[in-house]
Amino acid sequence: MTHIEINGSPATADTLRLPALTSYGHFTAMQIRDARVRGLGLHLDRLRSATRELFDGDLDDARVRADIRHALEAAGIRDASLRVYVYWPDGDERATLMVTVGPPQTMATEPKSVMSVPYVREVPHIKHLGGFGQNHYLTAAYRAGHDEALLADPQGVVAEGAITNIAFWDGSSVVWPDAPSLLGITMALLVPRLPSAHRRVTLADLPSYRSAFLTNSQGFAPVRRIDEVEYTVDTELMRQVTAAYDAVEWDTI
Repeated sequence: MTHIEINGSPATADTLRLPALTSYGHFTAMQIRDARVRGLGLHLDRLRSATRELFDGDLDDARVRADIRHALEAAGIRDASLRVYVYWPDGDERATLMVTVGPPQTMATEPKSVMSVPYVREVPHIKHLGGFGQNHYLTAAYRAGHDEALLADPQGVVAEGAITNIAFWDGSSVVWPDAPSLLGITMALLVPRLPSAHRRVTLADLPSYRSAFLTNSQGFAPVRRIDEVEYTVDTELMRQVTAAYDAVEWDTI
């Protein structure tokens, strides 16, 4: 079950009209454990920056944290998958915040199969609402027996996964595609903790990499293939990724 609060109060049929009827907004997704989260400052920065860009308004960090704490307390749990959505109806003096609280989730660690698709997200640097194309191609990948879709532009330049970031291993560096995409929080936490490089990656380049892995708010997992390109699961690389991620401190909400 999901507990939903809007502006610090339990959601009602009336207050749910806004999220039900508008797709103009943004959000962040996080995994909460013992009322703590990795990268809290990055989540708050994401929300504040997108609110400024989309609505030309300010969002108070203290308000966001207070609404998260209240929703967790009302739900009666300290481990959760939690999202904070931001809307700003015309004429309102401040943003509307919706917090959803559900069961905790962790990305399954079995190697993933990925299907490339001819699509890139609009305004990709913002974690925005209304991603029909993204969901359409992700559903197509699922129906074809894959675990994720890989978004690439008409020239075959790789950007990101439908709901993940992707990284490639060339034997010495973790290569993150240098293309317009969303900077995921897990990616942002791993980049400075791994031997990282940002490089243009195309679909034609995929066979040149030894291995790959995916990241999102639920964690990370190795890739076993993209389309017809098979990858070896590099256990030493995944050990390094695990160690880097485990070294990230948990922040109290």
